[in-house]
Amino acid sequence: MSEPVIESRGLRKVYGGTTAVHDLTLTVGRGEVFGFLGPNGAGKTTSMKMLLGLVRPTAGAARVLGAGVGDVKARAGIGFLPEHCRFHDWLTGRELLTFHGRLYGMRAEALAARIDELLVRVEMDDDADRRLHEYSKGMRQRIGLAQALLNEPKLVFLDEPTSGLDPMGVLLVRDLIRELRAKGTAVFLNSHLLSEVEVTCDRVAFVRRGRVVRELVLAGDGGRVDVEIKVAPISAPLLEGLARLGTNVRHEEGIVRLQVDGEDRIAEITRFLVERGAAVYRIAGRRESLESMFLELMEGEGAA
Repeated sequence: MSEPVIESRGLRKVYGGTTAVHDLTLTVGRGEVFGFLGPNGAGKTTSMKMLLGLVRPTAGAARVLGAGVGDVKARAGIGFLPEHCRFHDWLTGRELLTFHGRLYGMRAEALAARIDELLVRVEMDDDADRRLHEYSKGMRQRIGLAQALLNEPKLVFLDEPTSGLDPMGVLLVRDLIRELRAKGTAVFLNSHLLSEVEVTCDRVAFVRRGRVVRELVLAGDGGRVDVEIKVAPISAPLLEGLARLGTNVRHEEGIVRLQVDGEDRIAEITRFLVERGAAVYRIAGRRESLESMFLELMEGEGAA
């Protein structure tokens, strides 16, 4: 992994008698797009707020951009789009961005240029001088994205960034995230759109009851793969050999199905079958979807 921008060990948050986050332990690297997945009530937003220094942890420790959480200099390099954008309704979109830019200490000329650039990028330049109370949910989300990117951050936290957006807006967010990655900016993404997470993130963590229960690399050959083989003859020794290469081996009507860790295993399976003189008519692998993994890991939890 590249130089870490987030490191947390045993972060815990208790509200009264309720534990919102039990044990948040994770690392996010520079330029990595990291997905944070879990059902409602899993502690995702509380975890983000602790990493941002907005909520004090009950126990544990974390470092963000090489400093303790809440460090003023480190926070200057962070962008944040909350799930619920509660901006000042009486301001225009341009005035909102100007206000936040001044909080960052940006100089007037550079700030004006950056605002113009971002308004075009999030396709809000035609509505920049309208009051926020006139904005739709999707328009507020777009101006919120511009606010999160105003300071050219090294790390961006996005909490449900596609909420309220139409399909074109969802594609806009996807492209923005890819641009951030290309510039070396890390993105910590919380989203219920698993299909978007699957095509956008490099790595994901599944959170259940305030704990990371599994991490998964999405880029490359990692991850579980479903393999289907049409082969003859199917014998007990052949099935036993396949069981050593994968899991959940089963067969029916000349078709063997099993699961393996990574696509590289398919080549090993092919060699095994050929060496034993089996007739292989078809072998195909299909990566397990993020949705099926989510449902399996979160079985028994509330709806996401």
